Amino acid sequence: MEAHGAGLRRVLVLAFCVAGIWSAYIYQGVLQETLSTKRFGPDGQRFEHLAFLNLAQSVVCLIWSYIMIKIWSSGSSGGAPWWAYWSAGITNTIGPAMGIEALKYISYPAQVLAKSSKMIPVMLMGSLVYGIRYTFPEYLCSSLVAGGVSTFALLKTSSKTINKLAHPNAPLGYGLCFLNLAFDGFTNATQDSLKSRYPKTSAWGIMLGMNLWGTVYNIIYMFGWPRGIGYEAIRFCKQHPEAAWDIFYYCCCGAVGQNFIFLTISQFGSLANTTITTTRKFVSIVVSSLLSGNPLSNKQWGCVLMVFSGLSYQIYLKWQKLQRLQKKKKAL
Repeated sequence: MEAHGAGLRRVLVLAFCVAGIWSAYIYQGVLQETLSTKRFGPDGQRFEHLAFLNLAQSVVCLIWSYIMIKIWSSGSSGGAPWWAYWSAGITNTIGPAMGIEALKYISYPAQVLAKSSKMIPVMLMGSLVYGIRYTFPEYLCSSLVAGGVSTFALLKTSSKTINKLAHPNAPLGYGLCFLNLAFDGFTNATQDSLKSRYPKTSAWGIMLGMNLWGTVYNIIYMFGWPRGIGYEAIRFCKQHPEAAWDIFYYCCCGAVGQNFIFLTISQFGSLANTTITTTRKFVSIVVSSLLSGNPLSNKQWGCVLMVFSGLSYQIYLKWQKLQRLQKKKKAL
């Protein structure tokens, strides 16, 4: 009975994590798309300063992580010092800003699909720079993802979707997304390096350090000169309070979503988290298509399925690898 009760509790916790990650990030995606396409007020002005979302997100997550550390920290030291995040903070500031700016030029489903192809630059860098040899199934995964994204980009976008964009420009939009992935790759590598050098670094510590530097860099960029975009963004929010509330909810979703991601990783591991976040991206595309008026053609849906088939197969390969490692440990 105890084992049955413990199993039921794990299932309920997992369901709680799935609901939390899906609801937080799907709603954040809706808000992100709203801010990038909606016309506010009687004059129909667009919110052109999408990079401001990064600053707002950094400030909220900085405050949130500080509160979490104060509440949950056991007082242990040995984590990475705050100044160690300065280089990762640069790429973590530039990369997401490019991803958000891409929404001026391509639709939200296209952006999600492009940013789902993170494995492609990772494998290219691994094989070309470090001489890593990948298996045929791994190449198959990347081929499915690359083929799906590139075909989706080449297919004609509906006029309804194009009319919602501020400055339709597919090559520029996809280019910004892939630069976003390249910067994210450096950020992730730096975070892994910090974790290996400072094993006692907590997830909240990483969140605090990254968002501290993100806040500093964004403030310098947006408010460092008299006509910085930060002043214009604040002026726009004063004129259109609805946009200010959307930005606030957007930031809260990001902070809450991080909570659920940390909970998922601590309770079920990174593979479960990858599975949940990957399926969330697919649901985000469905929600955008159905609720936000971004109709996809049958061929585009085929590309979406192609990409997520590749991602699902990659998760299955990781699961197989994890099972083999666990069997080896038991044999020892």
